Amino acid sequence: MIAMREMNLSAVDLNLLPALEALLRRRNVTRAAADVGLSQPAMSRALARLRQILDDPLLVRGPNGLAPTSRAQELAPRLGAALEAARSVFRAQPFEPAGLRRTIRVAASDVQTVLLAPAIMARLARIASGVDLVMEPYGPDVRRRMEEGSLDLAFALASTPLPPGAWSEAIGVDRLALAMRRGHPAANRAWTLADYGRFDHVAVALLRDGESDMDARLAAAGVSRRIALTTPHFIAALASVAATDMVTTVSATLARRFAAPFGLLMRAPPFDDVTLPMTLVGAAARANDPTLRWFCALTREVADSIFREEAAFA
Repeated sequence: MIAMREMNLSAVDLNLLPALEALLRRRNVTRAAADVGLSQPAMSRALARLRQILDDPLLVRGPNGLAPTSRAQELAPRLGAALEAARSVFRAQPFEPAGLRRTIRVAASDVQTVLLAPAIMARLARIASGVDLVMEPYGPDVRRRMEEGSLDLAFALASTPLPPGAWSEAIGVDRLALAMRRGHPAANRAWTLADYGRFDHVAVALLRDGESDMDARLAAAGVSRRIALTTPHFIAALASVAATDMVTTVSATLARRFAAPFGLLMRAPPFDDVTLPMTLVGAAARANDPTLRWFCALTREVADSIFREEAAFA
């Protein structure tokens, strides 16, 4: 039995393949040369090189011009398919959400699962019913999970420093609101920074890292506050202030959503900047993933609509 040897493609000039396809299709060196943008002498040299590599004359003179050999006739259909496959590697494929079959995993808090997930799922049901969405809790391993591919994206504030190599997409701007129960001792007046030090607070810690942008703002003004309750859930914070004289500072959109059922009222926080610009963050390895870019755009449309409604209502 004769052993077949695999050809080393790195040793072959793949630019010869379009020349070979044109030669077998045209069966004329001059016309084939024009098709691929070569001079007639250059095409003649290409034919000589192909004959050497394939160990076959490929085209031979006959009564009606050049005629393909049996080997050339065998190669012709496979050559066309191989060139088309090679071209498809470099051709941008049309993105069709309707044909997607994929699970997208996103680290999110109850702010996003309550405010955004219902509208996102309604859109997916209409235009990409094969996409499943899994919203997962945050944790200290979020970066590792994104890098290894078990997590696709994470919601974050635009002020959150990005890890090296990460990319982000802005999805909308919410704002902060100070929430307290109706009948709170300080309900009927505008709050000052000093008031933040007079009442107990509920804080939300998603990563259990003890860091708080709010406390940094207060410290800069010489104010400290007592955090009587720390929870990983924003809705739990709202439910807790509804039953006590504690207060919390959270998403205005979320607070307004639960103001009626929890018996809450909202006040403007005494800060110069109360905006909450939100982003979706992903790992660099999937920065050009068309599905994730499409999902970010869809989420931005949903978030923009919801936050605009909140701003108009306020």
